[in-house]
Amino acid sequence: MAKEIVNKIKLQIPAGRATAAPPVGTALGPAGIPLPDFVNRFNEATKDKMGDILPVEVYVYDDRSFDFKVKTPPAAFLIKKAAGVKKASANGAKEIKGSITKAQVKEIAETKLPDLNAYDVESAMKIIEGTARNMGIEIKE
Repeated sequence: MAKEIVNKIKLQIPAGRATAAPPVGTALGPAGIPLPDFVNRFNEATKDKMGDILPVEVYVYDDRSFDFKVKTPPAAFLIKKAAGVKKASANGAKEIKGSITKAQVKEIAETKLPDLNAYDVESAMKIIEGTARNMGIEIKE
C-alpha cells in the first residue's frame, strides 16, 4: 500500500547550506520531520550547486517519513547572477540595472525548462526575456 502524503511544504534554501535553524527548522519541525536527517540529505543532494538558492518541495507522509524534490533556481536569481547585479530594478523596465546576452537567456531557459510552462526552448526564452525586462535587465543581441 502506498504511503499517504499528509503535508507538502515549499521552501527556498541555499544549496549545500541547510541548517536546523529558521526557516528550515520552523517549517519542518512542526511537521514531525527529523531535522538532522533532512539537513544531511538536502546538503548532500545539493553540494554541487553551492551558492544557488534552490526551491524545494518536502512531502511528509502519514508515518512521518519524508521525501523532497529539489527544483531549478528561480529565474530572477539566475538572471541577476548572469547580469552580475545584486538587486533588480524597483521600477521595472524604466530603470536599466544591467544587461545579458541572448546566449545567456538561452542558457537560463535551458536550465529552467523542466520547471517552466513551456514546451520548447524558444518559448522558455520568451518567458525569461519577459522576466528580465521586468527586472530592469536589458537583452543584448
